Amino acid sequence: MNTKVSIAGVEFKNPVTTASGTFGSGMEYCEFADLNRLGAVTTKGVASVPWPGNPTPRVCEVYGGMLNAIGLQNPGIDVFCERDIPFLKKFDTKIIVNVCGKTVEEYLEVVERLADEPVDMLEINVSCPNVKEGAIAFGQDADCLFGITKEIKKKAKQPVIMKLSPNVTRIADMAKAAEAGGADAISLINTITGMKIDIERRKFVLANKTGGMSGPAIKPVAVRMVYEASHAVKIPTIGMGGIASYEDAVEFLMAGATMVAVGAANFINPNTTIEIVNGIEEFMKTHGIEDINEIIGCV
Repeated sequence: MNTKVSIAGVEFKNPVTTASGTFGSGMEYCEFADLNRLGAVTTKGVASVPWPGNPTPRVCEVYGGMLNAIGLQNPGIDVFCERDIPFLKKFDTKIIVNVCGKTVEEYLEVVERLADEPVDMLEINVSCPNVKEGAIAFGQDADCLFGITKEIKKKAKQPVIMKLSPNVTRIADMAKAAEAGGADAISLINTITGMKIDIERRKFVLANKTGGMSGPAIKPVAVRMVYEASHAVKIPTIGMGGIASYEDAVEFLMAGATMVAVGAANFINPNTTIEIVNGIEEFMKTHGIEDINEIIGCV
């Protein structure tokens, strides 16, 4: 039985990774989940310098999921290279580094810094606010997305995944823009913009007013977008958004995802990713599936 998948020449033992921002670099989770069982660990976003993130409160529970406005708090690329990469290299899993920035130059600084580091792929978070374009996210304008993808591909030594925002009119257009810019793969969806109000206090629950919604409630939207995006381009897709079980993961694979990423579910059960890996294997045995690639994009 073969559970291996390949993206841009990188082979993964199975199609399960973590969604950026929900797993750190695995340090907090390694006591609960065997990182050796994962196809890859996708790290929290890394910037060229430390980011303090947004003011608190910045996380709240909502029906069917959660809102977060963490603001991509991270210690910066120097600490990441000194601490996180050596930690992850102890495990038999691939390393996907999520990269964030507020200008093209900031993204490129991190990409160039990672060029000689032993990581397998780069995932570019284009949901960051582009400060030079009035804080619109890089991933909300097709021309902007094409441009930043092209610039990153000029400098990157590792294959590049562009992580797409769902907060757009036509996700297929964004997928095509990333592919045209030279992306090796796309991943989606990032969080959906949401809001919660405390009716007793007559105030926003989050200090940032809005936050990114994740969790089971967004899964049908994510499956639809993964289907549309993966069928609009020839490059592979990593699907995410509300995955909490192996059934959810298989649904994304059948919709066209080559790989899946598990996010908010990690906060409820830190062993979710491993249970999904085991569940996919059991599903394959039960249904006589010899190769995981048989079901990718089968609908």
